[in-house]
Amino acid sequence: MPFVVSQGVLESVHQYQTATIPVGGSIMLADGLAQDYATIWRTQPQVRTVVSFLARNIAQLGIHVYRRMSDVDRVRITDHPVGELLSKPNGFTTRYRLIEALVSDLAIYDNAVLAKVDTLGLVRLDPRYVTPISANQFTVETYRYRGTTGYRDLPAEQVIHFRGYNPEDGRWGCSPMETLRRTLSEEYQAGQYREQLWRNGARLMGYLKRPLEAPEWGEAARDRFRRSWQAQYTGTGAKAGGTPILEDGMDFVPASVTPEAAQYIEARKLTREEVAAAYHIPLPMVGILDHATFSNIQEQHKNLYQDTLGPWLTMMTEELHLQLLGDFEDSQDIYLEFNLAEKLRGSFEEQAAQLQTATGAPWMTRNEARARVNLPQLDGGDELVTPLNVLTGGQASPTDSAPEPKTVLATAMRLLEGVAE
Repeated sequence: MPFVVSQGVLESVHQYQTATIPVGGSIMLADGLAQDYATIWRTQPQVRTVVSFLARNIAQLGIHVYRRMSDVDRVRITDHPVGELLSKPNGFTTRYRLIEALVSDLAIYDNAVLAKVDTLGLVRLDPRYVTPISANQFTVETYRYRGTTGYRDLPAEQVIHFRGYNPEDGRWGCSPMETLRRTLSEEYQAGQYREQLWRNGARLMGYLKRPLEAPEWGEAARDRFRRSWQAQYTGTGAKAGGTPILEDGMDFVPASVTPEAAQYIEARKLTREEVAAAYHIPLPMVGILDHATFSNIQEQHKNLYQDTLGPWLTMMTEELHLQLLGDFEDSQDIYLEFNLAEKLRGSFEEQAAQLQTATGAPWMTRNEARARVNLPQLDGGDELVTPLNVLTGGQASPTDSAPEPKTVLATAMRLLEGVAE
């Protein structure tokens, strides 16, 4: 099938007047209170728990560089410039900290931006201060980085931009915080309720009843009392949750919700469940163990690096291939890969049993075993100790060829009978 439509034709279909994409974002948590995404991460423990879980588990994985030799063969390269760059991005950031910040930015903003500096380094740019500038809906020509003293425009070739899917604009991601807006607002309101309840001993909810024989209120007096009451005893007022002083024979008719009915613990657990679900994280991985068992936790831990973190790792490596690897001369048949196998190998006991069964013989030397427990090498310890009855094509273990006890007893009895004759 021929490719007949040029990119320029498609770009001309949708032109932008302002040429800039709105960035940043905040969530209205209460009347008159909006918080940006960074503040939500800092103040809402459920969000921080889930985001930190993702960032820390991905950051601990090493990034290896390979050269593809054929369809079935590859060689790991330890001295390639791209590997050295990722292992030490710059003079003040380690690989772990860079990846942790990158994943955190993706989880919070659905965008992460790295600048390529002229000293062969990578520097993280805060997504809150980055504005992509573009005249079409497909590509970004310039990234504007704002600061306290002005701004600097960076060409797209000097930037690595990681982003998620946005149905309204494919050039800039859409934060998961927008999806969790209602959940986070409810969590904030519930937190305010709990804080005032414990600080003031009680938080009264209900209505005021004024007797008929009370002095008549004018409109101005009624409005003044209502404003005074709301300022002191509702919302974030200084005396919210305290004991009000009433006048003119007024009664307060409570209509409160008991702590049992409010279900604080269940509500907080539900918030963490919804936040974890938004990031596709198994609940036991973030401390929700209601229906957890040893076997399903073990399986979910394996699935974590396949179903949960797998798409993140694939996206990150492909963006590095697209936006970074081409800057190096030696990039033919070079590709990057997170060291995911280290997390999927299982315990040492499981590996030992599988390898011995697969090879049919001992597979580790004494010095290799001593190195695993930080012991020095021994002379002659680099040779495999192979029992005489464990040969190529033979048994995998000396005990596999041992006769059954009944067979040993029968043989001994026949020998004794022969001696007696």
